[in-house]
Amino acid sequence: MKPIIFCDFDGTITETDNIVSLMTEFVPEESEKIAKAMMEQTITFKDGVSAMFELLSTKQKDTVIQYLLDTAIIREGFGDFVRYAQENHIPFYIVSGGVDFFIEPLLKKYGPFSGIYCNSADFSGQHIKLVFPNSCDEECAKFETQGCGCCKPSVMRKVAQGNHLKIVIGDSLSDFEAAKQADLVLARDHLIKRCKDLHLPYKPFETFYDCLEAVKKIIEAEKAVSM
Repeated sequence: MKPIIFCDFDGTITETDNIVSLMTEFVPEESEKIAKAMMEQTITFKDGVSAMFELLSTKQKDTVIQYLLDTAIIREGFGDFVRYAQENHIPFYIVSGGVDFFIEPLLKKYGPFSGIYCNSADFSGQHIKLVFPNSCDEECAKFETQGCGCCKPSVMRKVAQGNHLKIVIGDSLSDFEAAKQADLVLARDHLIKRCKDLHLPYKPFETFYDCLEAVKKIIEAEKAVSM
């Protein structure tokens, strides 16, 4: 089987969740209530993130973007991990519940990627409005899991082939449904507990050098089988 990588952005590629960082900096009290409701799953991820960004004025656009460019820290080893995937022709997709206006500039020097699937921002009104181009598909609708914004399982079903070994890299609740579809999960933080609870195949990681070692072992095993 050929590896294919689906990697989260916030809290995975970056050391902290950029949406949380942004809201804590600009609208801490209002956003905290929304974040709590999301964690308690009384509102969907999509509705919660939409509500958070609507707290921000479009006049703050440049300030918000510069804040994230100044504060976001790319996790150690990410550049080497991407290069290894490129050199070994491993499809590498970024699939994130984050937003294009900060994801794309932060990833620019590491690409090209096979694809970047995330949410978009509309700055045409008084407040920042999110647009969700990667919604749930019919398979999600069967299980009534709609409402995740950027639907990672739907993206996986769209691009992965039957001969792919699906590797999901993530850290949070938004990666959980994707992890259920993976052949291997590289997990940290909240996602580790979820994988343990459902006995999903996972390896913990702290840096992308850990991810690199895991993927190298898969490549070596595939080479051994084909010899």
